[in-house]
Amino acid sequence: MTPDGEKTIQDSGTQLIGTAFDKESDDEVILKNQRSPRPKDAATLILIRRDAAKPRVLMGKRSGGHVFMPDKYVFPGGRVDPDDGRAVSWCELKPDVEAKLRISARRQPRAFALTAIRETFEETGLLVARPAEMPVSAPRGWDRFHELDAAPHLSPLTFIGRAITPPYRPRRFDARFFMADAEEALIDERPPVDGAELSDLQWVTLEDAQSLDLPSVTRFMLGEIDARLKAKDYKEGPPFLRWTRSGHSTERL
Repeated sequence: MTPDGEKTIQDSGTQLIGTAFDKESDDEVILKNQRSPRPKDAATLILIRRDAAKPRVLMGKRSGGHVFMPDKYVFPGGRVDPDDGRAVSWCELKPDVEAKLRISARRQPRAFALTAIRETFEETGLLVARPAEMPVSAPRGWDRFHELDAAPHLSPLTFIGRAITPPYRPRRFDARFFMADAEEALIDERPPVDGAELSDLQWVTLEDAQSLDLPSVTRFMLGEIDARLKAKDYKEGPPFLRWTRSGHSTERL
């Protein structure tokens, strides 16, 4: 445990990140004298390319107008919509991934994976999908998938972490982080396209990503990815980062 009461995670004897939580600073918005908002479910997808000397991940810069993490470089992702869990998919999650996602969750596991896929499409234009003749009607938010005859491809997604925004922030999320091999997951080789949510989309090595302006939890997840990519048989469960009565906590699911 660190001097300020934070627990840390170690893999194979190597500490990934000393802390995965942002510190209070002069430019950080902290709610005072009011109840902390309840975290909203969210999901993030980390796509990995292995077609170069070093693995690369897709990242983009959030708009400066956002209240939550403005101007930070992040992975595609966003809040779970009520209809995400109803979306038609090409396949389902692997059983072990589904089991981990069920832990202390109010939603069906597939909803988180489908949110990550939908948000990735909306923010980058990339389709984690397979060609399929889709029904005429679609759940809200899934019209474009149906129009493109693309069915979400869930089985390549691996659940690698969960993090809850600390209390007293104006925006709080209970986010599930997934990773997937881009070559296996994507429907084609189209390039990512900047949009209103994310700009400067780019495939970067894990080393180069560490030099970007990142949220602490994003930096932590880069360490988790690095550990998974280096291990032939990775056995650690997904880290769960949250606030407890004794302070910031990390544990393995």
